Amino acid sequence: MRPDIGRIGLAVTSGSHAGLSEGEICSAIEQALSDHIDKLRKVLIIPPDITRIHSGAGMITQHLYRLLNKNCIVDILPALGTHVPMTREECALMYGDIPFERFIEHNWRRDVVRLGEVPAEFVRSVSEGIYNEPIAVEINKLLLDPSYDLILSVGQVVPHEVAGMANYSKNIFVGCGGSSMINGTHMLGAFYGLERLMGKDHSPVRQVFDYAEENYIKELPLVYILTVVAPYDDAHGIYGLFIGRDRKYFEQAVKLSTERNIIFTDKPFSKVVVYLDENEFRSTWLGNKAIYRTRMAIADGGDLIILAPGVNKFGEDELIDRLIRKYGYIGRLNILDLVEKNEDLKSNLSAAAHLIHGSSDSRFNITYCTKHLKKEDVEGVGFRYFPFDEAIKLYDPKKLEDGLNNVQGEEVYYVSNPALGLWADRKKFFAD
Repeated sequence: MRPDIGRIGLAVTSGSHAGLSEGEICSAIEQALSDHIDKLRKVLIIPPDITRIHSGAGMITQHLYRLLNKNCIVDILPALGTHVPMTREECALMYGDIPFERFIEHNWRRDVVRLGEVPAEFVRSVSEGIYNEPIAVEINKLLLDPSYDLILSVGQVVPHEVAGMANYSKNIFVGCGGSSMINGTHMLGAFYGLERLMGKDHSPVRQVFDYAEENYIKELPLVYILTVVAPYDDAHGIYGLFIGRDRKYFEQAVKLSTERNIIFTDKPFSKVVVYLDENEFRSTWLGNKAIYRTRMAIADGGDLIILAPGVNKFGEDELIDRLIRKYGYIGRLNILDLVEKNEDLKSNLSAAAHLIHGSSDSRFNITYCTKHLKKEDVEGVGFRYFPFDEAIKLYDPKKLEDGLNNVQGEEVYYVSNPALGLWADRKKFFAD
């Protein structure tokens, strides 16, 4: 019997230096679901994949499985979006001892059904006339399976380069979405300008998700479990947990994430160094968060140095990888021109949007320091190259601290994990 999801709602925040304890988080989840646990027979959990390993969603998914598995069938559909499927080892690393057989792979090209579309006139209105195309609404067919009493979408709210703020319905429409929605929203964000929307609610892309939520999936037994995560000492803490379907819980998470995850600077920096955890970032498709999340803190003519020990490819699948290698990160206007002239790019607009996002438009220099990609590969897509082993002699992650550092007399701003925030010159962020 499906629960009355309107009665499920809870928000818990912490002023503690280390954030909420695991016990507090688990108790809050149990409290929110307490009236329904004994009635559930089949539940679908939608957590993020390994690229959000610091979201706290792994621990939450483990607790949900232990809590619900006693009385009902629990399936887990990681919100892959365009990412590669998780391996058995990655599932064990993120989700602990949950049996691998409970995980279902989402294929964004094959496993979706079309529910309708967001009309072109709506898209034109929210994008200030910049984008004038309808966007198809597609989601994984499992979400429409009537045998599921409850669908729990788990994930982190944090500044994002396409949606403005990540998660909430993005976990459904992109994480479990199809190529049309992914391509359309990514291009909408790229046309509108990622520097105009990052770190902000009610972006054009978010308004498209809101329209799709209200018009196409309102009747699904869907509840969001949202975290806000920030670093402390050498770890990461969950400072907010927001549970419910109502948008107010997302808005509360956005407010807390703005306080915890946006690091404002009073001036742009001439040199920024970003480290990419090799367990989390294995492609420039993911690793370019180093560019997205710091670009508003980098001075004109400055340098971004990306330490990328795990990056061994460009795209998350062969087609996207091939397109990135073919066209490269060559600037917004150049990519828009190529989209008009090349069918392979026109039919893969998420790739085109990614190429726009990953370019500095010649405003600052981007250097990738890799172990697995060759010099000619990196330079072939428009980046500068420096060997990783040489780079860490200059910029040793074990010696650098988040924030300003003095490296051989030079001021260097260091970011140990770009996925956890947004760094921005205050004037640039509030310029729009």
